[in-house]
Amino acid sequence: MSITYQSQDTNFSLKNRRLISQWIKTVIAKHNKQLGNVSYIFCSNSFILDLNQKYLNHNYFTDIITFDYCSDNIIEGDIFISVDTVKDNSTRFNTNFNDELLRVIIHGVLHLIGFNDKTTKQQKQMRSMEDEALSIYYNNAD
Repeated sequence: MSITYQSQDTNFSLKNRRLISQWIKTVIAKHNKQLGNVSYIFCSNSFILDLNQKYLNHNYFTDIITFDYCSDNIIEGDIFISVDTVKDNSTRFNTNFNDELLRVIIHGVLHLIGFNDKTTKQQKQMRSMEDEALSIYYNNAD
């Protein structure tokens, strides 16, 4: 049972992997789930656009695509994150890159746990869960 980090079509390398992995495990446990195998793949806009077109029939950039392989209470999946879009969004939302990246990292896990963001109500709940998870990260990072 592990969390892995890779890069595809980008030279991005995640810092603080050990701290981030522990944080992800804490959030999963908080929701009474168990960690299976979760892979983070950091990629370019063109790479994620290709995935979006191929698997979701969407013709636009996105910051994250989550492939869910969960069964029962075991959290498993592949989480693709476009570093380019995260950078653009950090500028757009006036946040720093690392904060935006952490939000997207945990957003993927929250999808695997079972939270959605299709409706306005779900989006509010997702944002609340992200904020709660980020507070756990920042409280432990000190």
